[in-house]
Amino acid sequence: MAMASVKSLADTPNLASVPSSFMFATDDDSDSVTAVSQGAEDSIPIIDTSLLIDGTPHQRAKVINELGKACEDWGFFMVVNHGVGERLMREMVEICKEFFDLKEEEKREYETKSVLDPIRYGTSFNPKVEKVFFWRDYLKIMVHPNFHSPTKPTRFREILEEYCKRIREMTRELVRGISESLGLEECCLDKAANLESCSIVFAANLYPPCPQPELARGLPSHSDHCLLTILLQNQIAGLQILHHDKWLNVNPIPNSLLVNVADQLEILSNGKYKSVLHRAIVNDKATRISIAMAVGPSLETVVGPAPQLINKHTNNPPLFKNIKYIDYMGIVQSNKLQGKSTLDRIRLHI
Repeated sequence: MAMASVKSLADTPNLASVPSSFMFATDDDSDSVTAVSQGAEDSIPIIDTSLLIDGTPHQRAKVINELGKACEDWGFFMVVNHGVGERLMREMVEICKEFFDLKEEEKREYETKSVLDPIRYGTSFNPKVEKVFFWRDYLKIMVHPNFHSPTKPTRFREILEEYCKRIREMTRELVRGISESLGLEECCLDKAANLESCSIVFAANLYPPCPQPELARGLPSHSDHCLLTILLQNQIAGLQILHHDKWLNVNPIPNSLLVNVADQLEILSNGKYKSVLHRAIVNDKATRISIAMAVGPSLETVVGPAPQLINKHTNNPPLFKNIKYIDYMGIVQSNKLQGKSTLDRIRLHI
């Protein structure tokens, strides 16, 4: 029998408590670090993408330096002047809301059967292996190298196609800058990850109001499995990142996109740029929508530390085994979402 969507639960008249299957014991918290600092948006690095593309050599060098610092110190940054139009960003959020507002039977057409399905709709993360479920519905779509889209709402394909194109262009520019920040040639990471045929998964997340937000979770502390994640969200707070052992609330500045370092970049940089732990919390007042674009290497690419960054005879030995990206994704999808557990499986213990 299909699992009830969180939206249908949240829409239950006079819902006063969280169903037990969504209730986490307060002492059963794998996110043991609970201190939250406010106002993190004041200090999260901001990268002006336009200077990477059109800046003078001096401006570009400065931004590459800032990008490297952001990846090393935070694993997380905001991008502005990124080439994704304000109207397009707004339409992308609105059309995702329209999808989640469809009748349940219409959404069930895309219900997850296999992790390899090009379009997947579901609840939580992986209910087959979870004892307690997350307060979240999702729509996941494989959009590159082959593009897919649900047929409803009617404009979904058109908006998604344009959004994907813009995000892909911007991400490649960021990857070139990150490559240079590591002291590599501009094209090095692009080639190592085979970004021409990159794997991009679009993930829209819906976090409806929750009657007992202190007992439920949106998503647990985790790192992303791809290379970089580009995040767009409506103006409802809920994202927290772990920085210097403190959970920080992240409220993006208008028209910015949030970017975080993910596992494949930690592998390629041989641990210099670490994927950042983050989580989603829920609230009892408003629906939060976040849209993540997980940009990864091509599925058949074998990813390992960039050879230029390792030297087995000095203090820079390889820290990770080489692994095909599709195999890495398979490990992620068949297990619980928890910390950096997948990355830890391929870590070399020297």
